Amino acid sequence: MFQVNVALASGRTETLSISQTSKVEDLMILAQKSFKLGFLRFVTAGHCLMNSMESLQTAAVDAGDQLTDLTAIALQANVAATRNAFALWCCGGNRIVTWGPSDFGGDSSKVQHHLRSVQQVQATDEAFAAILADGSVVTWGDPDLGGDSSKVQDQLRTVQEVQAGGGAFAAILADRSVVTWGHLDFGGNSSEVQNQLRNVDRVQATWGAFAAILADGSVVTWGHPGFGGDSSEVQDRLMNVQGLQATRTAFAAILADGSLVSWGDRKFGGDSSKVQEELRSVERVQATTRAFAAILTDGSVVTWGDPDFGGDSSKVQHHLRSVQQLQASGAAFAAILVDGSVVTWGNAHFGGDSSKVQDRLVSVDQIQATDSAFAAILTDGSVVTWGNPDLGGVSSDVQHRLLTVEAVQATWGAFAAILGDRSVVTWGHPGFGGDSSDFQDRLRSVVTLQATNTAFVAILADGSLVTWGHPYGGGDSSEVASQVAVL
Repeated sequence: MFQVNVALASGRTETLSISQTSKVEDLMILAQKSFKLGFLRFVTAGHCLMNSMESLQTAAVDAGDQLTDLTAIALQANVAATRNAFALWCCGGNRIVTWGPSDFGGDSSKVQHHLRSVQQVQATDEAFAAILADGSVVTWGDPDLGGDSSKVQDQLRTVQEVQAGGGAFAAILADRSVVTWGHLDFGGNSSEVQNQLRNVDRVQATWGAFAAILADGSVVTWGHPGFGGDSSEVQDRLMNVQGLQATRTAFAAILADGSLVSWGDRKFGGDSSKVQEELRSVERVQATTRAFAAILTDGSVVTWGDPDFGGDSSKVQHHLRSVQQLQASGAAFAAILVDGSVVTWGNAHFGGDSSKVQDRLVSVDQIQATDSAFAAILTDGSVVTWGNPDLGGVSSDVQHRLLTVEAVQATWGAFAAILGDRSVVTWGHPGFGGDSSDFQDRLRSVVTLQATNTAFVAILADGSLVTWGHPYGGGDSSEVASQVAVL
């Protein structure tokens, strides 16, 4: 038997006994149970990070038989989500735990052996892409929406970052060129502009198109024209671009002089001509699915796009002064003013009308949104909600528990709040994760929350998972519970 002294950075130590025929990951599981902490990695006395896949005997040889004293480092677990599946990983780890429907990326078993030193994971609606430390990329999920990168695999080298649209991926390489894959009509085919994709600084996406800002401030677009993939009508104006924002089908570019250029679906934000003269000194832009809202340097707001989705703020324009933050649901906006009050507009069924709770919207610190409701966290840690009552807009049943709220996460139709004591309170549609009563006794020591469209996952301090919501949307992780311990 090995006797191993394991120490945390806090100074806490445990002496563990384990068979010499065990693997490093067996020792890792034992330490995690002993310390009641998840996602631990070991560092030897020689300051070498141990490979969890090795046997203890091999690790002892590699470490020069110095396995009696180890330091355990707790890594941060990360979660990415498609519409209906989750992917859990630790940066630098050799595994990714996935669950949910396989056609949404919930089954990564066929690529698991390729996953070495995972650095980042991105997701389209139905597929995942993992960037590894060597700059290569591993993909899985719906092959038509980015889950199959085989045709460009030899090009996916020295990848620095990946951007995702609804059905395609775009990878920026170390030489600042771009490689794309996924649905050919929705950004997966960039062949027509490939010779222009040089010195790319960053990439933004609508559901079906991409836009790349180059180092010289110009923009290159590709994908479906109806989703912003054709910027030819405004190309001569796309100079000195500093940032991009997107609705589902249109782009908005902020220029260095504070002006703005938009293109894509004209009805849904691609045409800003009616407010062009007002779009001066633009600081940042927020978007619903079909409209834009720009905050100017003087704290006023300019909107355009579909009026039913927040594109017309004329009825509240006189209130939109000293705006500090904007949040958006699917079809409405909520602005936090400098005095902590809130102004809303857009579709009333999506949170565009906050009149019933207006007197309570004071000292607002931040706002979160489902597709059709808002939740405002006040500076005293309480929460005020409005919008569609079935999809998170009414929290009266749990209002007495919504105290000391630190953060709120949202699915398409429900909210989950982490309290100061690290417990969780949920409300909204049960089919979207609004009812966590069956798991309430386990929702303790919650570190973080993540969501698909219809389910939540809570990562606990001991490394275990609690999931709830629609089973087909990632709400059932029972089949992968044992895999999380060896992540």
